[in-house]
Amino acid sequence: MADQQALDEVVRFTSDLIRIDTTNRGGGDCRERPAAEYAAARLAEAGLEPVLLERTEGRTNVVARVAGTDPAADALLLHGHLDVVPAEAADWSTHPFSGEVRDGVVWGRGAVDMKNMDAMILAVVRGWARHGERPRRDVVIAFTADEEASAEDGSGFLADRHPELFEGCTEGVSESGAFTFHDGAGRQLYPIAAGERGTGWLKLTARGRAGHGSKVNRENAVTRLAAAVTRIGEHEWPLRPTPTVRAALTELAALYGIETDLTDVDALLDKLGPAAKLVEATVRNSANPTMLDAGYKLNVIPGEATAFIDGRYLPGAEDEFRATLDRLTGPDVDWEFAHREVALQSPVDAPTYARMRAAVEEFAPEGHVVPYCMSGGTDAKQFSRLGITGYGFTPLRLPAGYDYQALFHGVDERVPVDALHFGVRVLDRFLRTA
Repeated sequence: MADQQALDEVVRFTSDLIRIDTTNRGGGDCRERPAAEYAAARLAEAGLEPVLLERTEGRTNVVARVAGTDPAADALLLHGHLDVVPAEAADWSTHPFSGEVRDGVVWGRGAVDMKNMDAMILAVVRGWARHGERPRRDVVIAFTADEEASAEDGSGFLADRHPELFEGCTEGVSESGAFTFHDGAGRQLYPIAAGERGTGWLKLTARGRAGHGSKVNRENAVTRLAAAVTRIGEHEWPLRPTPTVRAALTELAALYGIETDLTDVDALLDKLGPAAKLVEATVRNSANPTMLDAGYKLNVIPGEATAFIDGRYLPGAEDEFRATLDRLTGPDVDWEFAHREVALQSPVDAPTYARMRAAVEEFAPEGHVVPYCMSGGTDAKQFSRLGITGYGFTPLRLPAGYDYQALFHGVDERVPVDALHFGVRVLDRFLRTA
């Protein structure tokens, strides 16, 4: 059981880490080293031997191993990223890098994505050291750089260049799962992630004939690009419920006393009410236009125009995604992956999933644990190259009115102190039995 010092430390560590500005603006513009050194120092104080690793100067990762009591057991990877997305201070009610603790809440960028989990990991393993406790299986801890961009300096680098540090790891847990979802009807759901859509960030390029803006031009690159972007943005992707999504729909339908009809998923989602939010983004592929770039002067038709699309595809649906983009872009627009990562799917009938469920239910008996698939991606994608099956498990018990998913990358990101305490207790319980 986590002691009072662990509960105090998780709050202090979350606040301290938030105050270390690790904003990742993309293109290599980030420096995680101060946060990595902070985390490594806390692990060293617990008797561990963390190693700091960099592909690029300042883009630092931390890896340490806690020896388990059963040397024959497979190891478990426990990972969290140190970087955060940008925050505009003028938009916030408190400075995004203040780490302020006010009215029982820790404020700042990273409070939920995901310096809270980093702090939980540190608090739990330090508690084990104080009490001479060890988990059943080896636990490999990884604090990574660059998750909010390409992961090339973080988990990708670790998986490709330092696989020996993850020897024996067969499963991993990280962000975006086991948080309280209030359904508006008095129920509290705790979704545990067992899958991720794949990442297909696309660059579209249209080429045409440059010329004067006053002349007729049937080969206008901007027009061609705009037409393709419109087709992509308006496309209705077909339903493709994966096993994880089917399991989520089945459990939710049973909870709400609704007949499960997976032949009409849209109708089933309508009947689920607010709970459909946990599933609706992952029943099909998606492609959202996000950036446009063309021209250099108002009266000059450019010879080239570009756009970027945030594409996501379900496990087993990448070929369909590619073929659809070929059709939607048409003959006058080329597309390529600006960044691509695999889709993931993890079994919900595995013993590790059952232990996560049991840990949540012990400390939130009023809650209902359900599986779900993440609409976005995490470092689990890169670690899957090592054969590691990933789950999203960052336990937080949140009061009504906290929209956990909206706080990701949002303004006034914050986490209640009580939620951090809950997370430490649940994570400790799970890891000692996993």
